[in-house]
Amino acid sequence: MFIDHAKIVVMAGNGGHGIVSFRREKYVPKGGPNGGDGGKGGDVIIQTDSNLHTLLDFRYRTRFKAESGKNGQGANKTGRSAQDLIIRVPKGTIVKDEDTEDVLADLVEANQQAVVVKGGKGGKGNARFATPTNQTPRNAESGEDGEFRTILLELKLIADVGLVGLPNAGKSTLLSRLTAARPKIADYPFTTLAPNLGIVRYKEHLSFVMADIPGLIEGAHEGKGLGLDFLRHIERTKVLAFLIERTSENILQDYEVLRNELKSYNPELLKRPCLVVLTKMDLPLTDNGDAIEMTNKLELPILKISALTGEGLDELKNRLWELIKNVPR
Repeated sequence: MFIDHAKIVVMAGNGGHGIVSFRREKYVPKGGPNGGDGGKGGDVIIQTDSNLHTLLDFRYRTRFKAESGKNGQGANKTGRSAQDLIIRVPKGTIVKDEDTEDVLADLVEANQQAVVVKGGKGGKGNARFATPTNQTPRNAESGEDGEFRTILLELKLIADVGLVGLPNAGKSTLLSRLTAARPKIADYPFTTLAPNLGIVRYKEHLSFVMADIPGLIEGAHEGKGLGLDFLRHIERTKVLAFLIERTSENILQDYEVLRNELKSYNPELLKRPCLVVLTKMDLPLTDNGDAIEMTNKLELPILKISALTGEGLDELKNRLWELIKNVPR
């Protein structure tokens, strides 16, 4: 199951308490203070894990608490500080504070970390309070409470190429032909209900990541259809491929619908390198106003493919690779 958002409560550990203690040794009737400090509470850290691709784990566990530090001991022994609690998430996860909606971290690199709540400091033992005028202090500090907050996790997939198209434009079929991904495929709209990722092998030792984004419809930026739930996944793609059915009644109109939805959601998306892919070239052309001629009016590179027969797939990979390698890192 693909889950791309979650809400969790994170609690750092409390600091251990300092203690009141005095030396008690034979022949030393009035030993000085030797109460140790408390240990620090554990932080809660969010860390990316390249093996994770969904936030599904947080559907079943929503509260995370780090250990508290240990109390100090006599003989000036400091309590053990607690280990930090590490919560693993997929690359591309944004961490937000629920109350303020501030972005605490945008985690896009492998093994990238962010401390979201800090553990409390340990309290001081009475040995710390000894002075020339007070050589037997009987006070010690309590450990500080750890921080806590409710955070929102939002996953935006990271891919080199994002496949964008209306429902049933052939995105899932293309992904299945170019990669080892096996998305659900059927001849009706909204077969894809969650983004799919696949790795496209390109020549020797080269590859790129392709994402199949669920079909967009007019008004998607307002939440219609699958809308906003999946438009966010286009934001991190380097290159966009607009997939349009060859048998569409109006190819230009389909292209404009897709462009307008991306522009309404985030105008910066239209600055990405892109191309138009005319799909299903194996199907007989119906009377739709000569769809092939209509494509000549588009101001973008146009490729014609059939995922079923393999027509144009090698050329598509070549063109996508050229666009990807020219994207500034």
